[in-house]
Parts: sequence; C-alpha cells; structure tokens
Amino acid sequence: MGRSTMLAAAVTAALFIAPAVQAQTAGGPGRLPTGAAWGDHDLSPFYRWSQALPAEPGKVLREEDQPAQPEITAASAARRLLYTSTDARWRSGVVPVSGTLYLPKGAAPAGGWPLVAWAHGTLGVSDRCAPSWTGHKPRDAAYINRWLENGFAVVATDYQGLGGPGPHPYLNWEAEGRSVLDAARAALAARPGQIANALLVTGQSQGSGAAIGATRIAPTYAPELGLKATVATGVISRFPDAAHKVPPLSVTSPVFSMLLMLGGALPDDGPTADSLVSDKGRPVLAAGRDACSPDMAQVARRDKVDATNAFATAPDALGTRLGTVVDMPSVKIGVPILLGTGLADSLVLPRHQFGAVAALCATGSPVTWKSYEGATHNGGLHASFDDALALYRGALAGTPPASNCGSVSEPGTPGKAMAGIPYND
Repeated sequence: MGRSTMLAAAVTAALFIAPAVQAQTAGGPGRLPTGAAWGDHDLSPFYRWSQALPAEPGKVLREEDQPAQPEITAASAARRLLYTSTDARWRSGVVPVSGTLYLPKGAAPAGGWPLVAWAHGTLGVSDRCAPSWTGHKPRDAAYINRWLENGFAVVATDYQGLGGPGPHPYLNWEAEGRSVLDAARAALAARPGQIANALLVTGQSQGSGAAIGATRIAPTYAPELGLKATVATGVISRFPDAAHKVPPLSVTSPVFSMLLMLGGALPDDGPTADSLVSDKGRPVLAAGRDACSPDMAQVARRDKVDATNAFATAPDALGTRLGTVVDMPSVKIGVPILLGTGLADSLVLPRHQFGAVAALCATGSPVTWKSYEGATHNGGLHASFDDALALYRGALAGTPPASNCGSVSEPGTPGKAMAGIPYND
C-alpha cells in the first residue's frame, strides 16, 4: 500500500474516531482560531512558542539547521527560522511564523548578499504542509538553488498558519504579504552584515498574490525594507475595479474550495466548512485538515468527489464567493514588477493573468509582462528565471528594464506544453 493510499485510509478513519486531543479555539475579531480543525498539528518543539511574543513583527524567535535537499546544492547554510509577524485576517496581534533561510557559498560581498524573498504556491493548509517541515517541493527547491548560484541569499516563508498556530489564511494576499515581508526582516536580523537590505520579492501561483500583496503594503507596513523589484508568475490576483474585466477566479474544485474554507475565506459569523460540505465530500475536508493538497486530490479521485457532489450548497455560488479572496483594489506599484505567464497554463488561464497586467499597467505601475510559449502553470516559474534575474540585477544597478505596457495584448486560449522547460508538467 503506497503512502497516499495509507493516508487516504487514515483520514477517512479519522472521521469516525474521537476528536483530536488539541483544544479547539473559535475565531473572531481579535481571536486566532486554533486546533486540529484548523490544520494545527504538533510537528516538533521548534514550532511551539509558549513564551511571551515580542511586540514587533520580523523578530527572530529561534533557528536551527534545516535538513538538506538534493536540489539545493549551492547553499553554504540552510536554517529553519521561527519569527514574528502580525495577523491580518483575524487581527489577533503578533503570531509566530516559520520559514527557511539559505546563504550562498563563498564570502559575502561588501554590504552583504542581496536578498530574495520567495513566496510558494499551493501546498495545503495543514501544518504538515509547511516547506520548512516537509522540504520544498523539487520545482521550488531548484528555483531557490538558482538564486543561490547567482549570489543571492534566499528567505522562504511558510506563511502564517503553516507550521505556526491557527489557520493558514489561504490566498489572503495581505496576510501572506505580511509573512513575506516579516521573513525578510527576520533574515536581515539573523545575519547582520551578511545580508544586504536590497530585496526582491518573487512568488508563483498562490505566491503571486503574496508577492504582489507584499509589494502593495511594503511602503506602509515595512518602509525600512529596501524593496527593489517584484516578480509574480502564474498570477492569480484579480482587480475588479479595473477597466479590463476578467471573470472571477474559478474555485469550484473541491480541493481548492475546501482549502479556502479552512483558510479563513468564510466569514467568522457565517456557515462553517463542515456545514457546507456534503457527506461525500467530508473525507476530502478531513484530508485538508490532516494532510496536503495532493493527498486531498488523491482522496477526491478515490471517492469520485467533484464539484457536483462535494458540497451541501450550490457549488457555483460557493466558488464565486470564496474566489473573491484574491481580489485587490487597483493601486500603483512603486517598484519594477515582472509578471510572467506560461502560454500553456491551463490552471490559471493566460487571459486571467493578463487581467492583472492590464490593471497594473492602467495605474502607471512599472510593469514588464513576459509570456512563455509552451510553458505550463508549473513550467512558467523556471521559464521566467532569466528575466527575473535580469530585472533584479538591473534594479540593483539603478537600470531596471523599461515597462512594456504599451505593447502588450491579450493572449488567446492555452497552447500545448513544450518539452525542454524544467518542471513543465
């Protein structure tokens, strides 16, 4: 019996046994909900913080060695971090957040290595999905390694609630943006003199919203950070007030809908995730609390759960309501921003991604849009690397690429995936 099969059986069985021993705490204004119903799990003593928390975000609470990964060969040091951030979803104050920090090989240059803050894509909402605990997925680890090879330190947040207490506010761009910026603050505090206050934020898919969100709030939330440029690929963000209209992001998939339900997209005074899920969909919801998104998908396939039978309410209306969590008001971005789109992306359609390009261009933001023929949702990350590296090096030198807003046009339907692009599945 394989790992996924055993896990599917375990989460199904979990529905019929006594409740988890962890105490459950309900959420609400000023209260962080906690407990196994929200994806909390006791990973190791590193992730537990029982002392008083510092009042300021971005403070390092502790660090330890991060287990090696075969894709990350260019790091001289790999450390697991626990640091402080502030809760934007439940407004509960300062919370501990986990992540990882990597330093390149060799001596740091004068002033320190420039810093890349990486924002990962969808993994799940259970603590067991935290990259600092499980390791980064191979695509992401290889991407981190490419930055290290080029002389950049990398800090990678797990995001609030993945590893730390309470729910992971999935796709909540302000919450995730704070986690990204506070990870950068923590990295600078952890290695003074070795890391320069010269920051690039980069994120893929879920992380695209985190990256754009971090860039939006940086001038007021973390004005001391030297944010130089931003990269977002597989862009999920939507701008409803923009002149160029795109449909709401479809989240009728039972996996993504349930991740949003467990991740704070439902109002605190409204229906619960359990009340919105059908009996047939309940094992998938249980997998979301206990395991990660691939395991949820495996349970859904095994039990033949889809959007038509997963919910106790109309799935279209539910998906439309949950999907608004990615919506942002249109504002001008103050640093150069590269938006990258794989033209074979069938998960977040190129036309949806172009909506973000058009919206940010309309604000006068210094946008460069790059599209990559034959690149899928996964493949677009590595396909964009050379352009991201050029953007950052240009921004550090004071010569970022000029915006190409005047020459962009809406793409058509997704094309076919091409061979030769890393991780282009």
